[in-house]
Amino acid sequence: MTGSGKTGLGISLLEEAALDGIPALVIDPKGDLGNLKLTFPNLEPSNFLAWIDRDAAARKGLTPEAYAKKTAEMWRKGLSEWGQEPSRIGKFQKSVDITIYTPGSTAGLPLSVLHSFDAPALILREDSDALRDRIMTAVSGLLALIGIAADPIRSREHILISNLLQAAWNEGRNLDIPGLIREIQNLPFNTIGVFDLESFFPSRERFDLAMRLNNLLASPGFSIWMKGEALDIGRLLYTPEGKPRISVLSISHLSDAERMFFVTILLNELIGWMRSQPGTSSLRALMYMDEIFGYFPPTAVPPSKTPMLTLLKQARAYGLGIVLATQNPVDLDYKGLANAGTWFIGRLQTERDKLRVLEGLEGVSTTAGKMFDRKQMDKILSALGHRVFLMHNVHEDQPVLFQTRWVLSYLGGPMTRQQIQTLMTPQKQEMAAEEERAAAMMPGPLPVKSPEAVWEAVERPILPSRVKEFYLPVEGTVSEEKTLVYRPSLLGTNRLHFVSAKAKIDEWQTLSLLASLSMVEDTIPWEDAAVYRDALPGLEESGFSGAKYSALPPVALQAASYVSWGKSLSEYLYQDVTLKLWGYPSLKQISTFGETEGDFRGRLAHLLHEKRDLEVEKLRKRYAPKLARLEERRRKAAVRLEREKSQYGHQKVQTAISVGATLLDALFGRKVGSVGTVGRATTSMRGMGRAAREKADIERAKREVEIVSERLIALEDELQEKLEELREEIRPDELDLTKLHIRPRKGDISRSPLVLVWTPWRVGSDGIAEPMFEQPRS
Repeated sequence: MTGSGKTGLGISLLEEAALDGIPALVIDPKGDLGNLKLTFPNLEPSNFLAWIDRDAAARKGLTPEAYAKKTAEMWRKGLSEWGQEPSRIGKFQKSVDITIYTPGSTAGLPLSVLHSFDAPALILREDSDALRDRIMTAVSGLLALIGIAADPIRSREHILISNLLQAAWNEGRNLDIPGLIREIQNLPFNTIGVFDLESFFPSRERFDLAMRLNNLLASPGFSIWMKGEALDIGRLLYTPEGKPRISVLSISHLSDAERMFFVTILLNELIGWMRSQPGTSSLRALMYMDEIFGYFPPTAVPPSKTPMLTLLKQARAYGLGIVLATQNPVDLDYKGLANAGTWFIGRLQTERDKLRVLEGLEGVSTTAGKMFDRKQMDKILSALGHRVFLMHNVHEDQPVLFQTRWVLSYLGGPMTRQQIQTLMTPQKQEMAAEEERAAAMMPGPLPVKSPEAVWEAVERPILPSRVKEFYLPVEGTVSEEKTLVYRPSLLGTNRLHFVSAKAKIDEWQTLSLLASLSMVEDTIPWEDAAVYRDALPGLEESGFSGAKYSALPPVALQAASYVSWGKSLSEYLYQDVTLKLWGYPSLKQISTFGETEGDFRGRLAHLLHEKRDLEVEKLRKRYAPKLARLEERRRKAAVRLEREKSQYGHQKVQTAISVGATLLDALFGRKVGSVGTVGRATTSMRGMGRAAREKADIERAKREVEIVSERLIALEDELQEKLEELREEIRPDELDLTKLHIRPRKGDISRSPLVLVWTPWRVGSDGIAEPMFEQPRS
């Protein structure tokens, strides 16, 4: 329920994971997990001033400055009470990069989802069940975005688009939304099932579907979904330098349909990434969702439910931890949640919520073969207080009550778009500056804007018959005040063979180089060519009528030039194009073909975690018998102590009775000094002696319990110290890598004949040109 401390617990988990070098994807439907970025190692009042609730300050009769000072003091005190120095905040900052993404908005970093309809990896395409689930959820999410609640079995729209995706993906072909619109109108197959297309889905009605998708694509609000970084799980988990990242995916600003669409796409991408990783028993990454109400209901099947269930069932085998939180326990699918072995339960809102949680816990315990005391659990749940949680772990014999620690991040509450924008502005500026530096270091022939260029509009040049020419497809539209101009480029498509026994590499790679011909006089500057990591797709044989053309240099009108340029390309490919790999000798690891430096560093970090976890497990096993023996000794000593106490108590009672009887006899019944009285007195004295000895035995038993307990504590401290030595900080971005450069085999270079390609540009009256074709991805 609200006020239970759920957000604090979730942030604590993420902070501790980050301190251990574990990256996380954080889905934030409410907008308050961006607080992870509010970390102030100095804990100065000025740090808090911009983020405090000024209305709360006013209600308390304090100025903002006074309230900020009070907040800073509260945070310092809270951390101190939990044994956390402010320096730990700095350590947290250093351990992880925290980035707030806002899909569908530019407040944080935007994310482009169009590439999420790209063909998945081969390993996923070969798994028919996984491919079917991915297609089903992707199509359901897309149709929900345009207001169609489609049944995958009955809906013509769903079946049609599913067939289009399957046909494209089986060929390894990407299909974005514009491509999907085109294929809906010009289908690549003639039948669906046993029906011809017109019977199943008439062309007029297919046009209506295409129009709805086009309206979505053309709407100003959706254009932002096509901007920003591509939705790449590896990039969301690690920076390009390999530093672990917490990616906060803030979706509070989206409509319900947009949220469902994005979450579904994200979960599908996560499954694809997960299945590309090797299995492991060590934690590789976390996926945290702050509120799953509506995404995992007990009866309905929204698009998000299938991939969520897949993750719950399979993620742990790949080292992916799934953490789900909710304030609505009554509206969850507990059969699915039975896959969660660890539950953290805080204060519950209603009796109905408590009953549903009890049912879920009982189901988990039964599945794990554990006893479940429902009455005792009911009693515990009813007594939970603020920031107090019950942890139920199926691997433990008993549940554990605990209080959440004080968080390192300042919990300022849900963030507005303006606050997110303020937080992310420095990061955006740094990224823009980095892009400018990269562009300055690698000048290409295809500038985004070139005001200095002279765009001489001419009629289409006539090429020699032996020279083939093609057109790149136009992306976007040209307004009336601008002109579509085709600029000439030279395209070389090449197959390169990279072989290295040391790196265990034997790979073929297709590279397409696109070099501008506008300024060429004789030789082609291949080093400035745009490089595409595959054959250039979608080449067309004709361009737009009415478009203008840039003039071709005279040398490009001679067929012999293309032969000469082809030879220079072959020489350039052998001399200057290398396969760049990274190595880490300490672990005898070399990056794989196509693996980025950031991905390689992330993989190394996980290997180091695995190595450390194995050492930790060995250490625990080595100490376990010693700890067990001491624990058994302490148990036996405690039993003996209780026995001695019991005997001493019994002896005290017997002695008291004997002494009492002797005194009574002496006073009232018999003569003093009679044989019976003297005998009883002697017995009483012996009883008092035995009691004294029993008391001494208690002291010896107490001392033994203390000695064994001290040894046990010392051994536990020794184990903890050795564990801390093993838990060294793993900084993947600081690992010292070696670089390897592998040249292609000269005899294996396979090159297609060069062709001339007309690239479309949108040119304004000021001469500034913008490309209208797909740029190469980094």
